[in-house]
Amino acid sequence: MQKFLLVVLTVFYFSSMHSQEKFTISGTISDKNTNESLIGANIQIRNTKINSITNEYGFYSLTLPKGEYTLQITMVGYQAVEETISLTENRTKNFKLTEENKQLEEIVIYNKPKANIRKPEMSVNKLSIATIKQMPVVLGEVDIIKSLLFLPGVTNAGEGQSGFNVRGGGADQNLILLDEATIYNSSHVFGMFSVFNPDAIKDLKLYKGGIPARYGGRASSVLDIYQKDGNSNKFSINGGIGLISSRLLAEGPIVKEKGSFLFGGRASYAHLFLKLSDNKNSAYFYDLNTKLNYKLNKNNNLYLSGYFGRDIFSLNETFTNTYGNATINTRWNHLFSDKLFSNLSLIYSDYYYGLVLDFVGFNWKSGIKNYNLKYDFKHYLSDKLKLNYGANANYYDFNPGTIKPLNDESSINYRQLEKKFAIEPAAYIDIEQTITNKLNVSYGIRYSQFYRLGASTINHYANTQPVDYDEDLKIYEKGTPIATKYYGRNKKIASYDNFEPRLAIAYEINENQSVKGSYHRMTQYLQLISNTASPTPLDVWTPSDMYIKPQIADQFALGYFNNFKEEKYTLETEVFYKKVKNRMDYIDGADLIANEAIEQVILNGRMRSYGLEVLLRKNTGTLNGWIAYTLSKSQQQTPGRTPTEVGINNGNWYNSAYDKTHNLAITGSYKLNKKWNFGANFTLQTGQPVTYPTGKYVYQGITVPSYNSRNADRLPLYHHLDVSATLTTKQKREKRFKSEWVFSIYNLYSRKNAASISFRQNYETGANEAVRLSIFGIVPSVTYNFKF
Repeated sequence: MQKFLLVVLTVFYFSSMHSQEKFTISGTISDKNTNESLIGANIQIRNTKINSITNEYGFYSLTLPKGEYTLQITMVGYQAVEETISLTENRTKNFKLTEENKQLEEIVIYNKPKANIRKPEMSVNKLSIATIKQMPVVLGEVDIIKSLLFLPGVTNAGEGQSGFNVRGGGADQNLILLDEATIYNSSHVFGMFSVFNPDAIKDLKLYKGGIPARYGGRASSVLDIYQKDGNSNKFSINGGIGLISSRLLAEGPIVKEKGSFLFGGRASYAHLFLKLSDNKNSAYFYDLNTKLNYKLNKNNNLYLSGYFGRDIFSLNETFTNTYGNATINTRWNHLFSDKLFSNLSLIYSDYYYGLVLDFVGFNWKSGIKNYNLKYDFKHYLSDKLKLNYGANANYYDFNPGTIKPLNDESSINYRQLEKKFAIEPAAYIDIEQTITNKLNVSYGIRYSQFYRLGASTINHYANTQPVDYDEDLKIYEKGTPIATKYYGRNKKIASYDNFEPRLAIAYEINENQSVKGSYHRMTQYLQLISNTASPTPLDVWTPSDMYIKPQIADQFALGYFNNFKEEKYTLETEVFYKKVKNRMDYIDGADLIANEAIEQVILNGRMRSYGLEVLLRKNTGTLNGWIAYTLSKSQQQTPGRTPTEVGINNGNWYNSAYDKTHNLAITGSYKLNKKWNFGANFTLQTGQPVTYPTGKYVYQGITVPSYNSRNADRLPLYHHLDVSATLTTKQKREKRFKSEWVFSIYNLYSRKNAASISFRQNYETGANEAVRLSIFGIVPSVTYNFKF
């Protein structure tokens, strides 16, 4: 840590030595109507290439030579502001932006998304909540996670599947943050809907590559989501009523322009209709969002935010499944000077899974909790040099399972699977520097450590190999422990440390074109125990230890970016290559549930993915949207540990469960007039890899299928078309109440996409047959939204 601070101070010293007389203008940029801070607003010095972008709390800082300047402030969805200032001393200047008035007669709507040509940032996608709400979705539920699937390089395992996959990675390799707190399961109803209430969300950004050093802990991507702060100017309520769920959000000032609150709730009620028909099955969800913030003075702000969500699934009152996330985050923003911004956060995250089987008197509980203390700094040294640096420590508490009898009549005995504990400290520095007028770079490094801690009893195996290999049968089997060792509370069981370099370069060809390149290394110390293509609530997280190694991912990317036709259109193309060490694989017949010696069924393999991504976007006009196409390959390999072992799949590379060779997504919206707005989505993907039987044999009168190569087959081509129409009711200017009707049809031509294909023997004919399972056909829906 001392060396880390020395680097920061050295950079600061040398940047100050050669500076002429300069002054700093700094402040915040916010929404004029709500006083909501704006993330990613651009402050440009007119007729120069000098600019600053607001951070996650709306703060900006520019240091310039003494003189007169014209500032241009722009933000997607807001009217641009221009102001001329005379900079003869350090100044604080706050700006408030007004949302654009999108009238029918307007042909061009300014400040639409466009590629940032100069910024050394690539493989990053940002979606506005307004854009997401225009996308038609299943059952009319606006879904942040499903909207990501229309971006290049992003897929999932199919309809009704949870999570998402980025550039051929697993869903467990994505770091999902809500107000900096980790979300371990991003789906409701086993993947039907996301856990994020769109009314409560202010900003989201998906990092697929070139990931800044302040992020770590996952091997594939980062989805960073921030909740709204709340309206500090006036009280307001908005919500929506849909076919299966409704939502309501209230926000307003605690003290006008100094503090605000936000409370939001969402719940489904389809299960109530089942009860009316004497159906004893039930499936519903609910979630709550809250946020409080208060401005102590011009240099200090306090924030308290939280989320709580639950899913309850019950079958005939004999089976009940409950799961969900909970988070709490307390933050303190402090401005040390007009150049140095800081944020101190104390964060709690919890994922709970519960299962009750009434018919056997069985009650199961599991989950993961983590406590995170982090301190981040943003240092605006000059207009050409900016630093991000900080440190954090994550403490993890894993509960693999608590088994209890449900009642006195139950034959189940109490059992607590051994809990696991770990701590993950890290420190980082990111430097963003302008080298020349055409060359900008961002470079940094993250140093992470991981300690697997007691109290635990650890198995020891011959040759430290928990998996045995049968030379005669050429199969892997569970190893037998030769000894055990008990580690007391907080005693170190295993430890790792890794340097994770980050680099991004942008070279400006001209004001509308640039080429960019990036490299990053990410280390993932937490592993998800799952052998399904998409996460399920029953999956259990486990820490790295002496047998389960941390995943280490290296990714390279190269891209070309072009704004053309007066920035009406944007073209972004990227190629990438990613390799991952220590990707977990499972031996055939592995049992994962309630397995206290999970290392006995795990082998450490490797993974690779590579591909081409193209994004063509129309930014302006009454018709806008984008076309995204990805051509990619994702493979996994688990070779033998010795020359005599065959490995998994004979040691050959095989398609990962997330491999989608082709992925085409088209989305668009058309504003007909003041009342009507139309939207449409189309997606087409290569079918998911699967393993079909290649033959069969009969053993004691039972037909048993035989298999060859893993994931050598595929489900049929996946595609569907969705449409929506939004009717904005006539509103009087003096009335605050606003409303709209959203009509949508998911899967317009009722494509029966295969969620799975299983094989069985027809009892009548004796012939083998394949059975396709489809989840959705055509699904119409209607939602009523309101605000006042």
